[in-house]
Amino acid sequence: MKKTIAVIASVFICAGAVLADGNAFTPLDFNDTGYNASSTTSTSTQSGSVETTQTGNPNMQNAILQLDNAQVDIRTELMNAKTRYTEVDSQYKVVKEERKQLKKQVKKIEKRIKNIDKTKEKIRKEM
Repeated sequence: MKKTIAVIASVFICAGAVLADGNAFTPLDFNDTGYNASSTTSTSTQSGSVETTQTGNPNMQNAILQLDNAQVDIRTELMNAKTRYTEVDSQYKVVKEERKQLKKQVKKIEKRIKNIDKTKEKIRKEM
C-alpha cells in the first residue's frame, strides 16, 4: 500500500514537471501581452544612437529594489545580533566558570569547618 502511494505520487510529480516545462517564460513587462523578443530589446533611431527600453513595470522594479534594500538591512541586523549573542555567550561562559570555581571554594571551606568541628568534639570527649 505504501509503495503504491509512493509510486503514484512520484508519477504525479513527474507529470507536473513535464507540464510545467511547456509554459512560456513570463517577462517583467506585464503590459505587453505578446512574447516577441523585439519588444524587450533596444531599438535604433535614425541618428544612430541607441535607446534602451526598460523591461518591466517601474513600480515592480522599485518594489524589488526596496525589497533588496530591506534584505540588506535585515542581514546587517542579523550580523549585529549574532555578534551581540557571541559576546553575551562568552560572558555567560566566563561567569559560569567563575561560579563553578566559587562553588568548589565554598565546599572546600565548609569541609574545613566540619573537620574543625569534629576535632573539637573529639577533644571534648577525651577530656
